[in-house]
Amino acid sequence: MKLSPSFRLEDIARLIGAGFSGDPDFLVTGLNEIHMVEPGDLTFVDHPKYYAKALSSKATTILINKEVECPEGKALLFHTDPFAAFVSLVKKFRPFEPSSVSVSPSAVIGEGTVIQPNAFVGNHVIIGKNCIIHANVSIYDHTVIGDNVIIQANSVIGGDAYYFQRKPEGYRKFESCGRTVISDNVEIGALCAIDKGVSGDTFIGKGTKFDNHVQVGHDTYIGSNCLIGSHCAIAGVTRIEDDVILWGKVVINKDLVIGKGAIVLATSGVGKNLEGGKTYFGIPADEARKKWRELAALRQLPGILASIGSVATLDSSEPV
Repeated sequence: MKLSPSFRLEDIARLIGAGFSGDPDFLVTGLNEIHMVEPGDLTFVDHPKYYAKALSSKATTILINKEVECPEGKALLFHTDPFAAFVSLVKKFRPFEPSSVSVSPSAVIGEGTVIQPNAFVGNHVIIGKNCIIHANVSIYDHTVIGDNVIIQANSVIGGDAYYFQRKPEGYRKFESCGRTVISDNVEIGALCAIDKGVSGDTFIGKGTKFDNHVQVGHDTYIGSNCLIGSHCAIAGVTRIEDDVILWGKVVINKDLVIGKGAIVLATSGVGKNLEGGKTYFGIPADEARKKWRELAALRQLPGILASIGSVATLDSSEPV
């Protein structure tokens, strides 16, 4: 999430009750979790395992729970609970805005777009030209939708990221301040859910088509001209490149890359990166031809075991 206007390091430190290392006038231009950081961003780290990753990332302000030497060209904020401090900044700069009407007056809706009855369009939403938003669709705040987009009934666009920090006393919610961005000529089926980014964007590329009952996790990137079948579940921070086809009930784990033109056959479970231009199947998904051979071999296993058992019985019946 970008901050407009930017904030001085000293002012951010005052807001969260943190110490700091660096020029008091050092500018913070955005808030981002570690997967999405850019220069000017503030990110946080609260576990020694990830100190080096955060300190060497593109982020230029790091909120950390240990006093360490400040990397050149960066600034540090010191706080005993960086997670809570970061979330407090999110709540300040992107607070929840209740709405009392179906279409927010702050929404910008393009010429020729039709909003069917009982659809909800939240605050600061942008919808392009010639779109059709069917009944009972919910479009959360700060969502951006291009031209010629169709969203079927009961889909939810821009819901909160499923992102929690586990603590002994329970789970703490990472408040979402990102967006969902849907490009031109996209079609979203009925009963789909596309979560917003935690602090960046969930992105759907031009011409991509969703069937019904599709779940897309936070900060996922889906390229252009993809086909996503019914009941697919795509976890957060996944990258699906252009021209990918996911048939029905495909499940994809988080932080993966599905290469351009890959095809994943129905009911497959993807647990690793997949190269583009190939067809995959199975749980875990592998190249389809290899998987079919494995299944064919597996079908022969009962016969092989039976024959081995028969030989063993014959051997045991021979006189000594």
